[in-house]
Amino acid sequence: MIRVVLVDDQALMRAGFRALLDAEDGIEVVGEAAGGDEGVGLVRERVPDVVLMDVQMPGTSGIEATRRIAADPALAGVRVVMLTNYGLDEYVFEALRAGASGFLLKDSEPEDLLTGIGVVARGDALLSPSVTRRLIGAFVARPPDRATAPGLECLTPREREVTALAARGLTNEEIAAHVVISPFTAKTHISRAMTKLGARDRAQLVVFAYESGLVAAGTTDASRGGT
Repeated sequence: MIRVVLVDDQALMRAGFRALLDAEDGIEVVGEAAGGDEGVGLVRERVPDVVLMDVQMPGTSGIEATRRIAADPALAGVRVVMLTNYGLDEYVFEALRAGASGFLLKDSEPEDLLTGIGVVARGDALLSPSVTRRLIGAFVARPPDRATAPGLECLTPREREVTALAARGLTNEEIAAHVVISPFTAKTHISRAMTKLGARDRAQLVVFAYESGLVAAGTTDASRGGT
């Protein structure tokens, strides 16, 4: 059973999500909140598997609420999915930086929402390689923020190489072909890099790679493959 908390200031939106999720076997809505502060408190009380968090709310924003959840060691297993009307924009990037595991548009198809909750509950990032490429394409012009970026000195040369390729939107299979290793080995390198950098998932690994300057604007593969 996947336990979900809903955080959105619009009661009608929460009601719609609850109706959809309550009708699905294997998903249980264990609480809902109308604001960021209330949402953080509820998450600490219920410790759900997944939080569906609105980006923009009066008072404490969804991004700040996500940052608090991600920073709480007692909530290390909680995954936050941001809900937005705006797609790939500054809000989404800041949400990923804050610790969100991905995002969904509020007008997504019901099956996409249900699939996304399952993906995040398994510990994966709700960012497909194609979406990662689009995200990169939207933010490659941003200068590295080395003041807040984690140090990459702890990574081995291979881990740095694989991290850079992941940040350019390559799948494990594509990374394996590029470096001439097995997909399993590529996945292992990525997992170790995430552990060393304290990244909650692959989405944060992408953010870390850009903020540290490991991947520069001119090296993106955003134009290749699907969008």
